[in-house]
Amino acid sequence: MKHEKFILTTALAFSMFSFGISGGGAIPETINVKSSAFKEGGVIPTIYTCDGEDISPELHWTNFPSETKSFVLIAEDPDAPVGVFTHWVMYDIPPSVHKLSENFPKVPEVDGIKQGINDFGRIGYGGPCPPPGPPHRYFFKIYALDIPSIGLPAGATKAQVEHAISKHVLAKGHLMGIYGR
Repeated sequence: MKHEKFILTTALAFSMFSFGISGGGAIPETINVKSSAFKEGGVIPTIYTCDGEDISPELHWTNFPSETKSFVLIAEDPDAPVGVFTHWVMYDIPPSVHKLSENFPKVPEVDGIKQGINDFGRIGYGGPCPPPGPPHRYFFKIYALDIPSIGLPAGATKAQVEHAISKHVLAKGHLMGIYGR
């Protein structure tokens, strides 16, 4: 019985650590993230990759907390040979913005919305560009925050953004697409 209790306690602690703590509880994955370009688990069209025009897909989201003061977007490939590869970092998205149009400009700032450096070393979106082999998964993650700005200038890294939002996430959601060559 003691052994089972230890395992249950350890599993609970691990799950809380894995999903992040904000306000004393796990961050709920309630935000619905969608795209007109592809469905959850679907193939990302070539136009949005390095094999095409390398433009960002349209994204929109719903079902976020009413007390949201800003959003953050992080797009990444967890299947990259070098580990998790960051394709897009965007932050200080106002709570009135629930949609990003296709081909979002690759500039540091648009109407107060800031973009960070991706792992290609550039500002803005860098589309899927996996090596030949099985398809990779690409996660477009949206985070709802309880602060209007994370206090970083344009050009921040994913690590800097994640550190800045670590205690401010109200909810999150994601859209996953695949692409292979």
